[in-house]
Amino acid sequence: MAKTILITGAGSGFGKLAALDLARRGHHVIATAEIWPQVTTLKKEAQAQNLAIEVDRLDVTNERDRQNASKWDVDVLFSNAGVMEAGPIAEQPLDLLRYMFDVNVLSPVALAQVFARKMVAKQSGKIVFNSSMGGLWTVPYVAGYCATKHAIEAIAEGMKEELAWFGVKVATINPGVFGTGFNDRGVDAMSRWYDPGRNFTRPEAFAGVAEALANQLDPQSMVDVIVDVLLADSPKFRNVHPKETEDFIKQLQKDAWDAMS
Repeated sequence: MAKTILITGAGSGFGKLAALDLARRGHHVIATAEIWPQVTTLKKEAQAQNLAIEVDRLDVTNERDRQNASKWDVDVLFSNAGVMEAGPIAEQPLDLLRYMFDVNVLSPVALAQVFARKMVAKQSGKIVFNSSMGGLWTVPYVAGYCATKHAIEAIAEGMKEELAWFGVKVATINPGVFGTGFNDRGVDAMSRWYDPGRNFTRPEAFAGVAEALANQLDPQSMVDVIVDVLLADSPKFRNVHPKETEDFIKQLQKDAWDAMS
């Protein structure tokens, strides 16, 4: 049976790829993007592939946009929009942390509240948050971003239990390091404030970050997982991919109990 699926952050990355995949499968996809140029580009790409996708603007931080989104009656909300600003947390400007929490935590919660009420009224529906492997462990030099994803994990866990009474499912997606451009943009953003002549964290500390970005995975396998979760009647709550990343995180969490400061 075809589902109606709303995707935020569909202007690029996983959101865009999942939107196109779901439309090919015959589902009613409402693909939203932050800015109008992304809307225009996505419409043209869907038309070029002869795909019927409803495309609209939805800046998750904009209350008017969120209220406009309430016009839709959806089976699944995929809360995918997000940003990453890299940098050492001991030096990262607080306005960037506030910005990430606004985009990655507070605004997705505000949008989820809009659709939770609608789903509770009909006693069905699913809310899926795009979290991160960084929601389950803290990656050095992106700790601020990881903090936002730790927060969304807690919110999703609470929402899962609270909405189960009403037949509404909640799940998270936890990608590893995939080559969508998101990670690269997050690291590049650091150049707007980091100054090796002023900051005490030395450039050589970031060598591991560069190595990770040089070995990013093909995003298609992650898109396959996302699509499966969005369509499943009873998905797993937490969906880490690839398996190697899941195993690595589980070992880190186990080791954390005995770690010394």
